[in-house]
Amino acid sequence: KRDWNFFRETARTILWPRIDAEYQEELNGIVAGAKSKGVKMDIDDLVALNAFEEVPDYYVPWLNRQLKVANAPKLVSPGNCSAFVATGSYTKDGKIVIAHNNWTSYWSGARWRIIFDIAPARGHRILMDGYPGVITSDDDFGVNDAGMVMTETTITQFEGFDSNGKPEFVRSRKAMQYATSIDEYVKIMLDGNNGGYANDWLIGDRKTGEIAQLELGLKNHKLWRSKDGYFVG
Repeated sequence: KRDWNFFRETARTILWPRIDAEYQEELNGIVAGAKSKGVKMDIDDLVALNAFEEVPDYYVPWLNRQLKVANAPKLVSPGNCSAFVATGSYTKDGKIVIAHNNWTSYWSGARWRIIFDIAPARGHRILMDGYPGVITSDDDFGVNDAGMVMTETTITQFEGFDSNGKPEFVRSRKAMQYATSIDEYVKIMLDGNNGGYANDWLIGDRKTGEIAQLELGLKNHKLWRSKDGYFVG
């Protein structure tokens, strides 16, 4: 029950100031490319699109409570995905196997079928799925050329948001691009954590055969690790 101008303003005032300069540049580049093809959009539209997971289901419910909005819709974070990561004696060849279904709606799923091959000037080459205009996967299935693999499943009915934190779509992209180990991945995801799109992150390092599950809320997080086992979400 919010109009598009609300999401544009949120993108401009809450999200944009907390986006790393590297990704501000990339987002502006996407807008320039779209405009060159006759698409009528600007940077506020694109940032709002990239934040489609964290603003409607995390920021808006938090804001409604802060403002004591009368007759606010009951919004709860969705719980769609199924995923697992396994390693060691739990796989045929002892190496990491990771898989993910996002169980999304047909409305978005029809567009959520692009494989992005990103070779940034800094960090690592990324392969990830997604849909037009995003800088991170958003259903979060990706690999990088440092041997890292990652996916996630949403923590159902999670509540909480920090409007001074870094957008989740920025942190998840940065982790995919720069992490060379499980520890680095976790560190990047925790840096400026805003609670948006709270997930159980499933991570693997093909160099060591180790896998991990990062349960990342807003106020609390927990990490499990294994070189012979599996994690599911």
